[in-house]
Amino acid sequence: MTDTVDDVDMPYDDDASQQDKLESLRERLDILEAQNEEMRDKLLDANAENNKYQQKLERLTHENKKLKQSPLFVATVQEITDNGVVIKQHGNNQEALTEVTAEMREEIEPDSRVAVNNSLSIVKVLDDETDVRARVMQVETKPDVSYEDIGGIDEQMEEVRETVELPLKSPEMFDEVGIDPPSGVLLYGPPGTGKTMLAKAVANQTDATFIKMAGSELVHKFIGEGAKLVRDLFELARQHQPAVIFIDEIDAIASKRTDSKTSGDAEVQRTMMQLLAEMDGFEERGDISIIAATNRFDMLDRAILRPGRFDRLIEVPKPDAEGRELIFEIHTRGMNVADDVDFAALAELADNASGADIKAICTEAGMFAIREDRTEIRTADFENAWEKIQHEEDESDEVSKTFA
Repeated sequence: MTDTVDDVDMPYDDDASQQDKLESLRERLDILEAQNEEMRDKLLDANAENNKYQQKLERLTHENKKLKQSPLFVATVQEITDNGVVIKQHGNNQEALTEVTAEMREEIEPDSRVAVNNSLSIVKVLDDETDVRARVMQVETKPDVSYEDIGGIDEQMEEVRETVELPLKSPEMFDEVGIDPPSGVLLYGPPGTGKTMLAKAVANQTDATFIKMAGSELVHKFIGEGAKLVRDLFELARQHQPAVIFIDEIDAIASKRTDSKTSGDAEVQRTMMQLLAEMDGFEERGDISIIAATNRFDMLDRAILRPGRFDRLIEVPKPDAEGRELIFEIHTRGMNVADDVDFAALAELADNASGADIKAICTEAGMFAIREDRTEIRTADFENAWEKIQHEEDESDEVSKTFA
């Protein structure tokens, strides 16, 4: 803290010289100027703090105003009549007839998305852009997976390439022969056999737009939302032809139809019907190929399996001994493996293992080496890894039986 003027003695007695009095006054002036500068800095700090709190107050006031406003609901224009506009509100499927201004009547048309208030009056027209959930499913960066990274399913790989790659790279061959390219391929088989890796390899090797989604992502709570997302996905694919759509876990939306009356089952069936229509309906699909994958082929509805929707149904089984040996070689390319490791013997040992199991064995074998502070992976590490994975699978099966 700066000294105050009271700390400076003023020699006003008669014996003090004029010079002493002048020096004392100058010292008091310096102190007052320093105090003034200090108070000015404090004032600036206080103003800055005040501005910060003022901005926060304005923001909170704005948020409070928004919270007090009535929410708007999304609806779709069904019909434009002389008496008004028929709209259908999303969520509860409620239809209503509402009046609109002449200016807004010129902006809207059937199927336009609009925002309505509690009284179902149209407040504003919404953009008809593709659902953002569809756009984020477009793969911008190609996966780092090639056909050389997949082993044990050469025949299935060749069929996928014929179905998806060949029509994209050499469409003139199909024109010369006089046939339409296969419209889609369904990969089915046990978990971990390489179905998704095949799709990633296709995305890596083709220049087509690749759109990926999981069947569970198409299941939604509100009526019509799943079907709309399916429409938007295919519309996105049409805008970026040629395109490949990959649907993983397709059994989530394409399971066999039942007589269930629950709203959830009905919504799933509506989504599937939209998918069927997009795959093989009245409108031309365009230069769009479809790859789907499932672990539960037995659950799929027959309507989605017929030719025209999926022309190729390809089973992807667990690899045989030769395939397992090749997968071991693929997953140990970058690993420091001892020279005496026999992959053929490991393939025989890991009987009934899937490609995903073998990858897990290689990773676990490396962990065994790290635990013993070694940089070289030995045969015993692979054997111990296989035993551990089998033990974990057995425990998982026991837990599943307990809760079944």
